[in-house]
Amino acid sequence: MLGTLSDLDLRLIRVFLAVVDAGGVTVAQTTLNVGQSTISTQLSTLETRLGFRLCERGRGGFKLTEKGERFHALAKRLLAAVDEFSVEARNMDKKLVGTLKIGLIGHTPISQNARISDAIARFRTRDEAVRFSISVKSPGDLEAQLLNGEIQVAVGYFWHRVPTLEYTPLFVERQIAYCGRGHPLFSRAGRLTPEEVADMEWAWRSYPLPEAQRSTTPNRVTAQADNMEAVSLLILSGHHLGYLPEHFAAPYVAQGLLAALNPETLRYEVTFHMVTQHASQHSPIVAAFVEDLKHAHVSIAV
Repeated sequence: MLGTLSDLDLRLIRVFLAVVDAGGVTVAQTTLNVGQSTISTQLSTLETRLGFRLCERGRGGFKLTEKGERFHALAKRLLAAVDEFSVEARNMDKKLVGTLKIGLIGHTPISQNARISDAIARFRTRDEAVRFSISVKSPGDLEAQLLNGEIQVAVGYFWHRVPTLEYTPLFVERQIAYCGRGHPLFSRAGRLTPEEVADMEWAWRSYPLPEAQRSTTPNRVTAQADNMEAVSLLILSGHHLGYLPEHFAAPYVAQGLLAALNPETLRYEVTFHMVTQHASQHSPIVAAFVEDLKHAHVSIAV
């Protein structure tokens, strides 16, 4: 059974993770730049050190054992900690050292992305050696990752509130109802009433939108999607009506592919929030970035 970790053990663990990421020994040859027999020998050596089999490999294909699955998760955490230690050790003279993981939802307005960029630029003027990691996920996934510590800061639209998280409003986004060029209402778009559009077929989001007043009845919602691209495809088909962020739809409107049904009455607004753990749990890195993000949003309510 593996006792004290050695440099050899760390090298073998990195080989194991590379094989798992590649999905097998054969594909991993290119990543590791060594032959298949060498990789197989290294995996066998690691298994001997551990005292159990990590994976099945051979003609039947590559598959982790039950213990291999558990060891894979542990190994990823170990190497992440080793990398974090290396960064901090190299930057002992810096005030802020580590990794900041940020989660965003897709298709944020360009002006708002610029503010996030401004916050990053301001953060980079600090006495820091921080590695940024930015991912794009759905709102539900972002909240789950905040709760389990996979990310520290999220920016997006969140339709409910998790009691253990802190939500700070950043900006408001306008959503407008549109139809595609092939839709029967296209020629009259711009002055349509809610009564005229209620009985048409609609594409709706697959997640709740409390801010939106229903423009139709549930039985007229004949398509659902969980992201902007999918909703836009349904509207562009000329068969469905639907809501899109005004900034997202603007290029299609300019090309004559979409038209707003009535931007004065068939619209709603959603507030985007910065979400973190409660301030009392902020690390110095998170606290500094939160300050910079608030500074970038000069209209923020604090």
